[in-house]
Amino acid sequence: MSRPYVDLTLEVLGNFGISYYREGYRYFQLPGGQSYLPREYEIEADASSASYFWAAAALTGGRVTITNLSLESSQGDAAFPEVLGRMGCAVESTPAGLTVQGGPLKGVTVDMAAMPDLVPTLAVLAAFRRRRHRHHRVAHLRHKESDRLQAVAAELAKLGIEARENRRRPGHPGGTPKGAVIHTYNDHRIAMSFAVAGLKTAGINITDPDCVAKSFPDFWELFHRLYA
Repeated sequence: MSRPYVDLTLEVLGNFGISYYREGYRYFQLPGGQSYLPREYEIEADASSASYFWAAAALTGGRVTITNLSLESSQGDAAFPEVLGRMGCAVESTPAGLTVQGGPLKGVTVDMAAMPDLVPTLAVLAAFRRRRHRHHRVAHLRHKESDRLQAVAAELAKLGIEARENRRRPGHPGGTPKGAVIHTYNDHRIAMSFAVAGLKTAGINITDPDCVAKSFPDFWELFHRLYA
């Protein structure tokens, strides 16, 4: 699972002159004695961090553009706007960046194996739809910073949304979330994904907000601008 991270790592190694041999995702060999070659290298925007802002646009009907990122990125999470497009958003990839324009959302069934970190975010968005939403091939989420399947189901229940914690195809029918105190399980992804719900539902209180420092230290400062 999370194969795009393997592809991205090998792509960067190759860009710096490192040769390797692979057989799919079963066998990798990197000969010793190699040297990295110096070069100028442009760092893309982080699609995982960008996802919360795309989700904000999707939920509120707003418009968010993330610069220095496109659908052609090797980052698995850069495909998240395509999932939002299936849910009813308008998606545009231009030299200016990757834009999501929110629209009326609908439930979908989606394979999230290539972007497992975004399952909590997608679950939060789906909570606002009355049609059933399912995502599959995500059993490995039980072994992240928290058991994310259990965490998402528990915190959605606090919002008044019944979620089915199925090992292979978790999902829920959506509805009208209510305010609640959200436990983060010291997991940055849980904190940031449920913060998106606060854009639509009053009374969302995120405990231990500093846990976002693991991946996005200034998340709250930037996210607060969406309320302006």
